[in-house]
Amino acid sequence: MRLLVVEDYTPIRESIVQSFREEGYAVDEAADGEEGLWLARESAYDVIILDLMLPNVDGMRVLRTLRAAGTGSAVLILTARDSVDARVKGLDTGADDYLTKPFAMEELHSRVRALVRRKYAQTNPTLTVGPLHIDTAARSVTLDGKTVDLTAREYALLEYMAHRPGQVVTRTEVWDHVYDFRSDATSNVVDVYIGYLRKKLGAKELIRTRRGQGYILEDHT
Repeated sequence: MRLLVVEDYTPIRESIVQSFREEGYAVDEAADGEEGLWLARESAYDVIILDLMLPNVDGMRVLRTLRAAGTGSAVLILTARDSVDARVKGLDTGADDYLTKPFAMEELHSRVRALVRRKYAQTNPTLTVGPLHIDTAARSVTLDGKTVDLTAREYALLEYMAHRPGQVVTRTEVWDHVYDFRSDATSNVVDVYIGYLRKKLGAKELIRTRRGQGYILEDHT
């Protein structure tokens, strides 16, 4: 999934970004509200992690502007303000979740996973497509009960498609959700990784190509 982290305190921002990138997420980052607002308008993020105390444009104004524009990204407020009034104001302004500092990175990851499930109308942390099972909490994949060893990027692509089983996923959508602004990937990288996944999933033919449109992950048995 693709995330945006808007946090002005460099050690916290870099720690969050590194932590999620190590898990295979595509992550963009901004150190102030103005840049964060621009990025949020330019790309389709699954989750935006947003600090409230930001230079140039404060986090609450960023949130109000995004919701007024109809931005569908889930927003998790991350802030030192821990009063009930602050939490209520943030949630009523359009935030989907609220986490106060200091926080445990494991909890932040868990909350982001929950927001992603909600975005794709999933209640079960395990995604199932025929004989394929994806445990989004453990970030593990099994096929017919056997573990499938995937790289972080392969896993990210498969999880994104598994959130939309039976639907055509275009190359542009994959690019928007699996790669961040720092990526130097070439234009055919999506096709390359689809090829890697097909090879590792074996003869099940779970991924089909819809010529001129994109790819579909579904069980044909």
